[in-house]
Amino acid sequence: MTAPALPAAPADSPALRLYSAGQIDAGHAAERPEAAETLAWARAFLTTAHPDLGRSGPVCPYTQPSLRRGLFHIAVADGSPDGDLPRLVAELRARYDALLAALTEESDRELLTVLLVMPQLDREDSTVLDELQRKAKDEFVEQGLMIGQFHPVCEEPGLWNHTFRPLRAPVPLLAVRKLLVFDLPFLAGDETHLNHYLARFAPEVPARIRAQLVTSVRARRQNAAA
Repeated sequence: MTAPALPAAPADSPALRLYSAGQIDAGHAAERPEAAETLAWARAFLTTAHPDLGRSGPVCPYTQPSLRRGLFHIAVADGSPDGDLPRLVAELRARYDALLAALTEESDRELLTVLLVMPQLDREDSTVLDELQRKAKDEFVEQGLMIGQFHPVCEEPGLWNHTFRPLRAPVPLLAVRKLLVFDLPFLAGDETHLNHYLARFAPEVPARIRAQLVTSVRARRQNAAA
């Protein structure tokens, strides 16, 4: 398939440069080395198995298919650490929506991924990025999207091995893709997110996902009663 053309940024948007993986490979992002650094990390880490993952298969099962179909994009934010970060998130969403609108196949829409790299943020203190992601997640999940934070010191544990740290990346970044039925474990800890998930997927939740849902609800009730 031919990847959709990358949308241009509005004239009044924050400085945000968007590249496809193919453009990065061709050297079109040479002035932003963080783009190539992030793409190399995605290929070396996300698309491969890891002995500490706790299951078979790659760390992220969506990255390699996304790369293969030309649907993996990296945006790099310019600016100072005290820039308008919520506006950058809004621009990330606008760029994602523009790419999504050009796709007609549902399988392609599910694989579309945009990473927003923010090299201006502190690599050793993730407070700003974590708060930015937390505030954005409510709206994104409500509208059928996932947004996750990755950074060098991320302590979020893996789903199958709680000593594994799957969200550690060489640079601070946010990742956006479509919300999928298999995302329940990432949403079950928040009642609002869980309600949005159920409103969207309840009729088609597979049996094993329903079992995860029952377990998560029981755990939440036990925690509330403790």
